[in-house]
Amino acid sequence: MFRTFINAWKIADLRKKLLYTALIILIFRIGAALPIPFVNITDGIITDQNANNFMTYLSMMTGDAFNYGTLFAMSITPYINASIIIQLLTVAIPALERLAKEGEEGRKKMSAITRYTAVGLAALQSTAYYFYIRAQGYLTVDANGAAYTGFWAVFQAVVIILCYTAGASLLMWLGEQINEKGIGNGISIILFAGIVSRMPTTLYNLYTYVDRGGAYFALIPIAFVSMLLMIAFIVWMDNAERRIPVQYAKRVVGRKMYGGQNTHIPIKVNMCGVLPVIFASSILSLPPTVEMFVTLDTTTGWGRFWDGFFGIFSTDHWAYTLMYFVLIIFFAYFYAAIQYNPIEMANNIRRNSGAIPGIRPGKPTSDYITKILSRITLLGALLLSVVALYPLLFSQITALFDKQVNLTMGGTSIIIMVGVALETVKQLESQMMMRHYKGFLD
Repeated sequence: MFRTFINAWKIADLRKKLLYTALIILIFRIGAALPIPFVNITDGIITDQNANNFMTYLSMMTGDAFNYGTLFAMSITPYINASIIIQLLTVAIPALERLAKEGEEGRKKMSAITRYTAVGLAALQSTAYYFYIRAQGYLTVDANGAAYTGFWAVFQAVVIILCYTAGASLLMWLGEQINEKGIGNGISIILFAGIVSRMPTTLYNLYTYVDRGGAYFALIPIAFVSMLLMIAFIVWMDNAERRIPVQYAKRVVGRKMYGGQNTHIPIKVNMCGVLPVIFASSILSLPPTVEMFVTLDTTTGWGRFWDGFFGIFSTDHWAYTLMYFVLIIFFAYFYAAIQYNPIEMANNIRRNSGAIPGIRPGKPTSDYITKILSRITLLGALLLSVVALYPLLFSQITALFDKQVNLTMGGTSIIIMVGVALETVKQLESQMMMRHYKGFLD
């Protein structure tokens, strides 16, 4: 990876793209530390880093900007949510499905719809965030120390909501600029930068464990080696694929012969990426989020019931680990069913005079592809579960010895970081290869 970046730096065009991408990341980090009017969060303790609620998830995705209420507190999450929503609706709504198949013009219209949806979600998310920080007493008060009322209260709310919505929209635009003029996928690069910015906090937390001495010191090398092994495991999982062989028949058109070649359809083992983990963690974080806004009376029967119910969704509970595992497998199958259509794949093979060796065209081909997809999805979901559940299991095992170590760089963060790094390196290598062949032909 480092050799790839060094070689890319020697090429003037790629060096400009790398510098442009670094400039966008710098702007993102400045905006993540830039305060907005009427918000005064000096201690940054909106969320507990060891808690399991939706705000902890937002804090991770925004690089702790959510904790401090800065300009990019919403980060790129509205655009990610809008992209997922539009992608799911494309399968359910025929008009969007037709639009997605209209080539370049259709993709432009789908991108515009996604942007408008992202701005709407950013406005809703910013409004909810405003009411939360107002309830927590993080808003600036008047000269008498009282909260604003009347016109000034409305003005304060409008300014805060517009600032957060504008910050999310600006980040969406910056991500698109990386796509056009930089290196890598813009949204992924911004996510990567936000997660990496949390590493100093993670290192400090590890230092606090070391500072305790004794058996705590022995757990740190174990956690560090485990993290390196997990990264190597993710790299292997991300590159693994199942290749379905396809043979194309020879056909003569005029004086030219077409086909007659053997190829394959590559199906990645981890075809869904990190989305099943994000969906599963988001759903399991909703009950703890609701608990934050509910006052329970544990002296009554219902109070004890709800207290026990919310306790199940704690990360140190065995039921949480089991539900997490089941939801990851469910969403892996759900997303694979949306992403791959075996009937369409079989029709495309037959339309191009191709066939899978030993399998008849038509329904047998689609059934064969469905069986392969089912097995690969299960294998990918199990491998993804290993990465996602390891930090939880490590914390629970160490807790048995009263030496609990929380790995704040969880499986989701590591999968995103490693996936973005691999994707960026592959794009750099492809661009260097393209320039190499261009120079050779010249």
